[in-house]
Amino acid sequence: MTTPDDGASFLDEEMSRFLGQFQATTQPLEELREGLGAVRGRGTAAHGQVEAEVLASGALGSLRIDPRAMRLGADALAEAVLAAASNAGADLATQLTGMLTNGLNPFADEVRRAGQEW
Repeated sequence: MTTPDDGASFLDEEMSRFLGQFQATTQPLEELREGLGAVRGRGTAAHGQVEAEVLASGALGSLRIDPRAMRLGADALAEAVLAAASNAGADLATQLTGMLTNGLNPFADEVRRAGQEW
């Protein structure tokens, strides 16, 4: 004989199973999101005398100018700062591209498999 809550317990078990699968699926995406926020691009110019760091947001996070770089003159120093920041931005883009590619590939494979089943 069945009781009125037999169906409810089955639904609770199914919902728990579904939520567990969902959390297991989204966990890598959460880790990817956290990792993307922590990435820093780094670049140098003027033979390493100017170093820049770019945050994941694209903002300049830090800038270090070796005292010897002051001998470059104002225009050359300004160009070196811009070059270091540009190099840091390129480094950031390379890192982000790699992280996104690696982080999303398993999901792309799953989408391709699902598309073949249709």
